[in-house]
Amino acid sequence: MNVPGLRSCYDKIGGLYYFGRMIDKIRLHLKEELPSDYHENFGNGFDDRCVKFLGISHSEIIQRVNEGGTDDEILQWCRQHGATRTEEDILVWNSFMSKRGWRDSASKILQERVRHSGLQSESPIVTFFDHIEVDEGRSIPERI
Repeated sequence: MNVPGLRSCYDKIGGLYYFGRMIDKIRLHLKEELPSDYHENFGNGFDDRCVKFLGISHSEIIQRVNEGGTDDEILQWCRQHGATRTEEDILVWNSFMSKRGWRDSASKILQERVRHSGLQSESPIVTFFDHIEVDEGRSIPERI
C-alpha cells in the first residue's frame, strides 16, 4: 500500500535508517491519517526498536513531534534527552535494521508474511525492509 507522506525505511536522517519513517508515522497518526493497517505496529516492532536505540520512549517522541520542528531538530532533541550514540553504534544499528529477517531469528516470520501477502518482486524479498518497500510499491534497492 502506497502511503503519501511515509518515506522508505532506507531514507536516513542524521545517518540513521528508519528514524524518518517513524517520524512520518507519528505525524500521520497525529493528523489521524495513518492507515489502519499500520495501527497494530505503531509504537511496536521497528518503532519500539528505534526509540529504545535512541534511549527515549515512544510517548516522548510523539509529544516532541507534536510540538513541531524539522526531522533534524527532532533527532537532535532525541540525542539531548536520550542515549549517546557513536558512529559505530549507528553503523551497527543500520546493519541490523536493514538486514532484519535475513538468516536470523525473524526469518520464518518474514517468509510467512511474504507468503501471506502474496507480494511479488523482481528481486527476492529477504529482509523486512525489502518487504515494506515492495508492499508500498517501491523497488528494493541494490544490495550494499
